[in-house]
Amino acid sequence: MPRIPFHYVDLRTFCYETEDEKRVESALRTFLPEEFEITRAESAGHHGDRIVVLSARVENADDVRHVLARLTELPEFDALLDELDDRVTDNTELFLRLDKQAAFRGDVRRGDGITLRAKVEAYPATKESAVGNAREALERAETLDSDQ
Repeated sequence: MPRIPFHYVDLRTFCYETEDEKRVESALRTFLPEEFEITRAESAGHHGDRIVVLSARVENADDVRHVLARLTELPEFDALLDELDDRVTDNTELFLRLDKQAAFRGDVRRGDGITLRAKVEAYPATKESAVGNAREALERAETLDSDQ
């Protein structure tokens, strides 16, 4: 089974007062393994409106494999690989925004609504090393589930 060079993957979305929380949670679950725990925190917007923050931290290697395998369903997956230099920070974190509406329908698209932040393992801890590790993991992500 290939090693996964990610310490964790964080997924987060906001549920605004005008949205159905169950539907927003369903959108977030599009990227998560079955029955995965989602953390819920209530907050208030600038005008006092209720905002619920739904988030999940994926740390187990098999669960990270699941998230990465879902990312390979992006129609512009090759473009994502080409953009890794811009999407990985000097702090070895990969950032990606995903479309919440598409996720509710079960589709994986880039867009607004869900934020993915993944801490990439890199030794030495440089951006270049992290980009290489992220690229390698994402390129083989389509076959990760079958490698188990």
